[in-house]
Parts: sequence; structure tokens; C-alpha cells
Amino acid sequence: MTIDVQLVDGATLLSHATGIRKVYKESFGSPPWEESDDQAAAYLERLTTDVERPGFTGALALKGAEVVGFAAAWTTPSPFPSGRCYPQAAAALGARRTAEWLCAGLEVDELAVGEAARRRGVGRTLLAAVTSAVPDGRCWLLTSVRAESALRFYRRLGWRQATHPAPSGRGSAVFLGPGHPAELPF
Repeated sequence: MTIDVQLVDGATLLSHATGIRKVYKESFGSPPWEESDDQAAAYLERLTTDVERPGFTGALALKGAEVVGFAAAWTTPSPFPSGRCYPQAAAALGARRTAEWLCAGLEVDELAVGEAARRRGVGRTLLAAVTSAVPDGRCWLLTSVRAESALRFYRRLGWRQATHPAPSGRGSAVFLGPGHPAELPF
């Protein structure tokens, strides 16, 4: 059976909550994230409000009725958010670059592919699905600097790393989409 990737609205994405939770746990339950079952449940709770964000777009990868991957993205607000990993990104880029490069851009919040669907182009197709309609190419994401396979994946697809880890090698890195107008290195 083939895997079908489709753009979906928030209600459709939420109607697949059980499958999304399973894929989330498979994707983020091991190092470097080591998310627990409670954190996977918390993600689903957060998703119920995330789907209401301005510019929200979602995508599902389905093998029949089974969710094997998903992506969620939205327009980054201005002023730049202050929760989660946002302060680290803003500190690394500075106020001007944060406002110019990230605010009003499409932020890819989550991209996850279940174990059985990996290395089949599903992640690439999901990422393209949620970012392809960005008219000016201003899309971006954060990922752990310890997620070596994710770092390689984004680089292979032409995403450019705009921030680098602290000396401890921990934290998040901002990646700008292949069509992002920012000039790197800065």
C-alpha cells in the first residue's frame, strides 16, 4: 500500500489524534528528545490550540487509514514569542534578525515520521506540503543541535542553519528554508 501525503485543516488533523500521538512518541521518545508518554499527551493538548493559530497548515501521511507521519506549521507572530525555545533563538539571532527573518514567516513546529515509514521520502514530502505555498520563501524551524539525523536531513534538503550550539553542544538551532531571503552567513 502506498503512503498518501495530504494538506489538512486543523479539524482533520485533530481527528487523527491517536495516530499522531503514536507517531509523535516514535519520533520524539528516543534521544535526543526522550519525550515521555505524558509529553506526547501534552503535545496533543497543545495541538488543539495550535490549529487555531493564524496561518496554520497541517499535513498528514497516511498508509490507508494509519497515520505514519504529520507536520504542523503556522505564521510566527510579532512580537516574537517568549516561551519554549524562542528566547534562545532570539538571543542567537539578535532582535533585528529575529524580527526580519522569523516574524511573519512560516514556522514549521513539528515534523514527525513513524519508524516504519522512514527513509521513504515521507518527511521530505510532508515538509514540502506545509512550506510550498510560502510566497516569499520565509519559512523556518527549530531543532535540537543533538539531533544529528535531523540536522543532516534539513541540510540535505537545502535548509540553512542560521544559529549554532552553545559551547556545551546543547540547545536548538534555527534553520531557514531553502528559499528564505536571508543572507547567510551573517
